[in-house]
Amino acid sequence: MTIPNLITILRIILVPIFIIYIINDRTLGALIIFIIASISDVLDGFIAKIFHQKSNLGAHLDPLADKILLMTAYVTLAVLKMIPSWLAVLTISRDVIILLGVLILYLNGYEVKIKPSLLSKATTVIQAATILVVLSHGYLNIEFIRTYVFWLAALLTIASGLQYIRIGMVILSQGANSNFA
Repeated sequence: MTIPNLITILRIILVPIFIIYIINDRTLGALIIFIIASISDVLDGFIAKIFHQKSNLGAHLDPLADKILLMTAYVTLAVLKMIPSWLAVLTISRDVIILLGVLILYLNGYEVKIKPSLLSKATTVIQAATILVVLSHGYLNIEFIRTYVFWLAALLTIASGLQYIRIGMVILSQGANSNFA
């Protein structure tokens, strides 16, 4: 077990605490937990690279931790009407499509290498920024960018989803292994 993997597991453990804070209308606590989780995401990747602690487990666990945090945040925030429900549906649909794509490739005998694209990384950053903007309401005067962040997150989510669909179709049609997810 590497230090980056332990940090990633800590991020997963923070998810229920984060959700409890949101449900109990303790947005400052939720914001702090989300910031800690976001910093830990950057930190585990940095430690893995600098100290050569990259692992196969980490390559799967890190994006899974991101998905768990973002998906639960989007669902909870949508249920509480803090973000538009259409944005939560869009975000979760993209992740489900990616997971189904990976499963289809795996079931067809393709080796699935986890390597997010630049567009996917940008999408994750904007999706996280969306949560930060929503939770910062009442603490920072950034309400004016809220709608723009929602639409930017939606556009990047759609673009990234289409990119992964295209990659999966190319792999299946050409019979070649490639990076996916």
